[in-house]
Amino acid sequence: MASMGKPVLYSYFRSSCSWRVRIALAFKGIEYEQVAVNLIKDGGQQHSNSFKALNPMKQVPTLSIDGIVLSQSMAIIHYLEETRPSPRLLPTDPKKRAQVRMISDHITSGIQPLQNLLVLQRLGEEQRLEWAQHFITNGLQALESLLQQMSGRYCVGDEVTMADLCLVPQVYNAIRFKVDLAPFPSITKINNSLLELEPFKVSHPSCQPDSPPEA
Repeated sequence: MASMGKPVLYSYFRSSCSWRVRIALAFKGIEYEQVAVNLIKDGGQQHSNSFKALNPMKQVPTLSIDGIVLSQSMAIIHYLEETRPSPRLLPTDPKKRAQVRMISDHITSGIQPLQNLLVLQRLGEEQRLEWAQHFITNGLQALESLLQQMSGRYCVGDEVTMADLCLVPQVYNAIRFKVDLAPFPSITKINNSLLELEPFKVSHPSCQPDSPPEA
């Protein structure tokens, strides 16, 4: 059972799913404690019995908040939006809300799962880069087309939304896997604008307590 004290986020500095939640917490001004779960060290700390008791899927992020424990980044973000609605991460207009959800799902279901650690660990070392580049590039091509139709300063109009919380970590992954971003000017422009905002700065992997010096 989670306590009713300060929220506790179980996170890994380079996890894009964790980064989405860190952005949401920072954006909404929610103070929290962070517990690092190293997904690589000693075979992965997510496999420990203590963490498995919190999250049977053995994944980050996991958030202890308001007496409950939540996993899955988008479920966490939606809960924060419903319980702490200001500042909002979903537009009031139903059409724009649908667009935000569409872009978010495009990234969280159509790109990120295909290049995450669990998938890459099933591939040989020599296959991983090519695999990740293929699926990230394929997803970004579709995303670029969508953003050219509906973006403003950010993914949907000129307000930060859940879609933006998904975009920035995915672009970070693209850079990690040496994907050429030149064909994606809308994505690059939006990403650069978002990285200027404080919630995106403080939640960046390089600023996390478990981030190694080389990051």
